[in-house]
Amino acid sequence: MHPGRYPHRQPGEQQPRPSVRWVATVPPGAARPRPRARRMPYTGPPRYPSPPRWGFPSLVWRHSTAVPGTSSGGMEPRQRLRSTSRNAVTLLIALAVLAGLAAIAEGWRYVLLLQSRTSALTPEVVGASDAFVLAFALMTPIMALLAVGVALWWLLVARSVAAVDAGQDVPRPAWQVLVCMLVPGANVLLAGPIVAELEHAVLRRPADERPRPSRLVLGWWATWCANFVLAVLTVVWRLRDGVQADADGVVLSALTHACAAGLALVSVVLVQRITRLLSPVDADVLALRQVVAVHGAPEPDRRSRPATSTR
Repeated sequence: MHPGRYPHRQPGEQQPRPSVRWVATVPPGAARPRPRARRMPYTGPPRYPSPPRWGFPSLVWRHSTAVPGTSSGGMEPRQRLRSTSRNAVTLLIALAVLAGLAAIAEGWRYVLLLQSRTSALTPEVVGASDAFVLAFALMTPIMALLAVGVALWWLLVARSVAAVDAGQDVPRPAWQVLVCMLVPGANVLLAGPIVAELEHAVLRRPADERPRPSRLVLGWWATWCANFVLAVLTVVWRLRDGVQADADGVVLSALTHACAAGLALVSVVLVQRITRLLSPVDADVLALRQVVAVHGAPEPDRRSRPATSTR
């Protein structure tokens, strides 16, 4: 049809637009068929000029989420408990070391005070004693804050895991636990019952039964109360004036640091015991699946040992 020539069109009528359909085709000879790959005959397994260094990891009997580098969707409660307990134990041991060194530094200062009554002291010895006392007096509270924070985190995780294992509800909400453990005065009376409730749930005793703390929990509670009383007594005693009051303050400081070191060590034993009760098997040490016994398997073919063999 020629453009501009349309039949049955009246004068003055608008020229209709033709309907055109475009079809694209490949020119002849432009597309070449792919050659079919020639199938070679099987020549056996692959051979390498040197031992290959690649391969699959030997993780046949492990879950896919346990493979390093894969997404696991977060830690399980028991894994978080073990991880938190390791961190808490490490910080508590560091706290025990620093508190013990602080107690030794305070004891050295008291010895120097006794020597100064009959003889003069050199400035080097006095300066070294003051440096040790000041350094450990600054590092010990900082480490104590870190250790207490991680220990409280472990306590909350352990309470939730113990409640799930025992099929019971958590006896106290988390905010009550934090208030009872951090508020001065209240933590002396309520720290022991909270740990006793945790031990009661870990041992899966009836929920309506009154918690009976073990000797370890009672010893930890007594050390906790003694440390609190010594700390308050040391602060109050240092407010007094006089040479004898200063000497007594040094002795009380040494006893407070020594008691803090003992409390940290008892806390390490308590954390490890409760963690072992809640999670006795560590997945990092013991495999998830082990072959216990094999029944009905044929005897393996073994070659006879040569007579000339030394073994």
